[in-house]
Amino acid sequence: MADGGLGHTIGPAVVLMGAAIVAVPLFRRLGLGSVLGYFAAGILVGPSVLGLFGDAQSILHFAELGVVMFLFVIGLELRPQKLWSMRGQIFGLGLVQVAAATAALALAGALVFGFPREVAFVAGAGFVLSSTAVIMSVLQDRGEVASVEGQKSVAILLFEDLMIVPLLAVVVLLSPLAHEQAGWTEILVAAAALAALLGVARWGLNPFFALLAQARTREVLTAGALLVVLGAALLMDAVGLSMAMGAFLAGVMLSSSSYRHQIESDIEPFRGLLMGLFFLAVGMSLDLSTVAAEWRLLLSMLAAFIVAKGTVVYAVARLFHSSNHQALHRTSMFLQGGEFAFVLYTAAMSGGVIDARENALFATVVILSMTLTPVLMIVTDRILRAEESMDGVEAARDLKGRILLIGFGRFGQIAAQLLLSRGIDLSVIDNDPNRIRDAGRWGFKVFYGDGVRLDVLRQSGAGEADAIMICIDDQKAATRIVELAQHEFPQARLLVRSYDRGHAVDLIRAGVDYEIRETVESAYLMGAAGLRALGFAEVDVEETAEDVRRRDTLRLSEQVQGDLMSGRAWMHTQPVPEPLGTAPARDG
Repeated sequence: MADGGLGHTIGPAVVLMGAAIVAVPLFRRLGLGSVLGYFAAGILVGPSVLGLFGDAQSILHFAELGVVMFLFVIGLELRPQKLWSMRGQIFGLGLVQVAAATAALALAGALVFGFPREVAFVAGAGFVLSSTAVIMSVLQDRGEVASVEGQKSVAILLFEDLMIVPLLAVVVLLSPLAHEQAGWTEILVAAAALAALLGVARWGLNPFFALLAQARTREVLTAGALLVVLGAALLMDAVGLSMAMGAFLAGVMLSSSSYRHQIESDIEPFRGLLMGLFFLAVGMSLDLSTVAAEWRLLLSMLAAFIVAKGTVVYAVARLFHSSNHQALHRTSMFLQGGEFAFVLYTAAMSGGVIDARENALFATVVILSMTLTPVLMIVTDRILRAEESMDGVEAARDLKGRILLIGFGRFGQIAAQLLLSRGIDLSVIDNDPNRIRDAGRWGFKVFYGDGVRLDVLRQSGAGEADAIMICIDDQKAATRIVELAQHEFPQARLLVRSYDRGHAVDLIRAGVDYEIRETVESAYLMGAAGLRALGFAEVDVEETAEDVRRRDTLRLSEQVQGDLMSGRAWMHTQPVPEPLGTAPARDG
């Protein structure tokens, strides 16, 4: 019996992993992306095709943990100060887009399909809540989370997450089964829980992880990180808020912690697996019998909702000063409904606002839109790339420089100055046409090329170069170029700009010839200037800087051998009155 129970537990996991490892690489090779691969695998093994799983909803509820952990990791990358600076976008851009899109979708439901006003509102409000999982996956894969346009998309998603509470309250007010419930109690409870979570995160999490770190056991720290994520998610879920929002806020509060990198590395494996499971579960939830029975209505609703929402998203983007390319790019991402629509539709059906057939129709439209969005994004990206002006830009071809410099942003421009001052024959490539044109106006010759492509590296002279300097700010792209260069161009020394300490450790382990964190030297200079401003003698400043550099090198060496928590003893974490035993010199 024990073996049978274990087999029943492991069997479904084997099927899901097997479907994923076949479909995802295939779809990525076809250029359709991993998300669409997961969707297709889920449809294949779900109830509608092979019937290997009969209860897709249960798997979907469990898989939502992937979205929760994903938002926690995103939160770790956003400082509270940065989030506060985004408040104008969250409650400005987010509010305008959600309000206008809800109105447009509700009108489409009422005027085009003849739904009653309450039903049309619920259908539109659900579809306006875009898929956080899909959009954030795309932004992270492209390295756009920290970009200006990426931050606008994050702001809109945050506002949509916040809207789930008032929308559920509106559903209660519309419900013929619950007219006596005002909904205000739920809102007050949710606000109190949110305040409690922020308080615990602000004053309790750092001491909590400091206590766990004393055990010097990585498993304990991992368990603590999972406890924080799941605890914050469950608290928000218990008061009717989004689980993902709770995890996101916990991540934001931990973003300034010294344990951030270790926590992120501990959560990452769970996040990746559960995100894949979430997309699989969404695919399994697609009821093909409903599609077959009412395909005309479903396709009409899908087209109408996509057009209505897309028109609003594009118009709002242009209203808030995004370029045409940026507006079209954002529109292609926000064309779908999301995972929170299922919560809203289920609540509306339970309250008698919509019936079971309408719930099935609306949910199926959302799933179809999530499935279709990756395809629409690929098409949009290709169209935008084809339309991008290449006037005054020359593609890299048959370059012969002794050094190949990849990336001519602020970092690359400064690094190039030393080489050019000695008359070094330099080949420079960048993948931003506007930057190339700007460089040309200053007299620099920069060629167009994407360094992550092997053919571009060959055309750029990587095969004959003595050294390759990778000066881009995209961590994943830099790592990919290192892998290609080490395999294909072993004669070239690799000098790489690292994004942060974790990236530096990865590059050292990979065996690059030289790496430097993009802000470390300027930070040393700033610290030294601080000592001078306090009146320290120059000899003391130089000795202090040398000591800090030595300690940093020793710590980095231990991290390469261990993990990111190694070498903590080399850090100065407490104020020392006289760092070198010498009091600062003072005038007069």
